[in-house]
Amino acid sequence: MENPIIVAGLVVFLGISLTIGLYVSKWVRGKSENYIVAGRGLVLPLATGALMAQAIDGNATLGNTDLTYQFGFWAGASLPIGLALCLVLTGLFFAEPLHKMKLLTLPDFYLKKYGTVTEKIASFIMVLSFAILLAGNLAACGFIAQSFLGMSYTTGVMVLALMIFSYTVAGGLISSAFTDIFQALVALLGAVAGLTFVIWKFGFHLPEGTGPLDMAQLTDFSTGAGVNWATLLALGLGDIVAIDFMERIFAAGSPRIAKQACYLGGLGTLLIGIPYSLIALIPNIKVDVAAEPFLFALIHQHLPTLISILILSSIAAASMSTANGAILATSTVLAHNVLSVGQEIKGQEEDRKLLWVSRTLAIPVTLFGILFAIYMPAPGVLLVLAFDLVFAGALAPLVFGLYWKKANAAAALTSLIGGTLIRLITFSLTPTCYGMPNKILFIPNHTFLSTINPTTGVAIWEGFPTILAPLVSVALFVAVASLTEEVSLRESLES
Repeated sequence: MENPIIVAGLVVFLGISLTIGLYVSKWVRGKSENYIVAGRGLVLPLATGALMAQAIDGNATLGNTDLTYQFGFWAGASLPIGLALCLVLTGLFFAEPLHKMKLLTLPDFYLKKYGTVTEKIASFIMVLSFAILLAGNLAACGFIAQSFLGMSYTTGVMVLALMIFSYTVAGGLISSAFTDIFQALVALLGAVAGLTFVIWKFGFHLPEGTGPLDMAQLTDFSTGAGVNWATLLALGLGDIVAIDFMERIFAAGSPRIAKQACYLGGLGTLLIGIPYSLIALIPNIKVDVAAEPFLFALIHQHLPTLISILILSSIAAASMSTANGAILATSTVLAHNVLSVGQEIKGQEEDRKLLWVSRTLAIPVTLFGILFAIYMPAPGVLLVLAFDLVFAGALAPLVFGLYWKKANAAAALTSLIGGTLIRLITFSLTPTCYGMPNKILFIPNHTFLSTINPTTGVAIWEGFPTILAPLVSVALFVAVASLTEEVSLRESLES
C-alpha cells in the first residue's frame, strides 16, 4: 500500500517543477534562440545547474545502485564518474571554442566544418542516441510511479512524460534551466541525506572485493572489467558529443562561463552520484530485491518517510531534468538539422517556423521515448547504450575538426559511418548488453554466446566493442584525411 505522506511529498515536488517550468516559459517571447539556447544568456549558477542536472539522471542514480549492488562499486559508480569526466574534458578542450562559434545545435558544427551530408548523418545518429537516453529516464520515472504513486509502470511512464513534455515545449531551454537548478539542488540534498542516514543506522564497512579500491573490477575481464571500462569511456568521451550538454554550453553567457560551468557541473555530478554507489555497498543493509530495484526496496523496508521523500524526489529530479533536455535537444536537431528549418532564410518568419516545428516534433520524440521505455525498462543500460552510439562514430570528426588542419569532409564521413557500423554490427552479435540480455538487436551465434561467464551472466567480449568502434573511427579519419591530402596536393601540382 502506498504511503500517503510519500505520495503527497512527490506530488508537491512534481507540482513545483511544473509550476517553475510553465512560469518562466513566458520569457521565450516567440524567439527560437530563446527556446533553444535560452538567448545565450545563462549566468554561471544557471549554466552549472543545467549541466549538472543534465548529467545526473535516473540511470546514474537508480541504475547506479542496482549495478553496484549486483557487481561492485565500479559497475555503478562508473556512470557518474564517466559523466563527470566528460564535463571536465569538455571544459578543458571544447566549451570555449564551440561557444565562440555561436552554434545553435551541435550538428551545426558538422555542417560548417564538413558540409550537409555529414551534418545529416551525424544528426540521425545523435537523434537515435538521445531518443534512447530519453527512454532510460522515462523508465526511471515509471518505476517511481509504479512503486510509490499507485500507478502501473506503463501509466507512470506516460503521465510523467506528459508532464515533462508540457513545460519543455512551453519554455524550451529557459524552462529547462530554471527547473534544472531546482532539481539539481533536490538531487544533491537527497543523495547526501540518504547516505548520511544509512551510515548512521547501518555503519560504514565495505565488503572485500566490492569497494572503490578493488582494482579487479577494472582489470579482471572475466568478472566484468570490460563493461566497466566501456561505461567509463562511453560516458567520459562519448558524452562529449551530447546534443543536450552542448545546448547548455551554447546557452552560457560567455565562453568563460561555459568552461567554468563544466568544471563545477562535473564536481556536482560526483557529489550526487557517488553517494548512491556507496549506499548500495553497505553489507549490513538486508533488502529483498526480487521484485523491485535496490533503492526502492531500501525505501520500503528501512528508510523513514522524510528521507524516502528526499531520495525519491532526488531520483525523479534527476530523471526529469535529463528527459526534458533530451526532448528539447532531439526535437530541435530534427527540425534545424534534419529538416534544415532556419538554416537558409533568416528573418522573423523563418524564426517562428523553427520554433513551431521544434515544438511540434517534440510530440513524436516523446512518443518514441515512451514506447522504448515500455519495451526495455532498464535505465542504467539505456544510458550507456545511448552514448555508446555517438562515441563510436561522431567523436573523432568533432575532435579532429577542432584540432587538426588536415580534417576534411571525406575523412569525417568515412569515420562517422565506419565507426557507427562497427558498433552496430558488434552490438548485434553480443548476447548481453551491459550485464543484461540484449533484447534490442541480437543475432544468435555460438561464437559470442559461448563467452558468457556463468557466474556473472556477462559476456567476456562485452565492453571491447565500445572501445573498438571509436578506434576504428579514428583510424579511418586519419587514413582518409592523409590520402585525400596527398591526392589534392598531386592534383594541384599536375594542374
